[in-house]
Amino acid sequence: MRTSAVSLKVVHALENLTTLEADEGTKTVPIAGPQSYQVLGLVEAGFPSPAEEELRDTLSLDEFLVQNPDASFLLKVSGDSMTGAGILPGDLVIVDRSQTGKSGDIVIAEVDGEWTMKYLKKSGDAVYLVPANPRYEPVRPKHELKIAGVVTAVVRKYK
Repeated sequence: MRTSAVSLKVVHALENLTTLEADEGTKTVPIAGPQSYQVLGLVEAGFPSPAEEELRDTLSLDEFLVQNPDASFLLKVSGDSMTGAGILPGDLVIVDRSQTGKSGDIVIAEVDGEWTMKYLKKSGDAVYLVPANPRYEPVRPKHELKIAGVVTAVVRKYK
């Protein structure tokens, strides 16, 4: 699958999420601007503590999750090779195509004509991709490795 096919899939996914809609021509346009939510305080994830609810701030999830909107897109995750990184099947990942990726980043990459998401590892002249699941082996390109972007956030919906 070429990058243009991935981009077309992303546009269709955004249309399905009602983030974008097609106008009368061939352009896609955003439906609404970012929504802001109240940040009420902190919640303890360890031992229970008394709840304190107070308005601390407001936060736009779009601005919090997406640093570079013009170069970012969403992909829905399938497969379990990144579960050790907390990325599960069905999650959405936000990808910034303006970032080239450094060793240790989670990237979307085309390896010998196939697309995948893995940790990027660089060791000397060697560049390869490492899954976050011990059931899988690292991926070493035979011919070509192209980085399409760096994963910057994961979105999971529970219900």
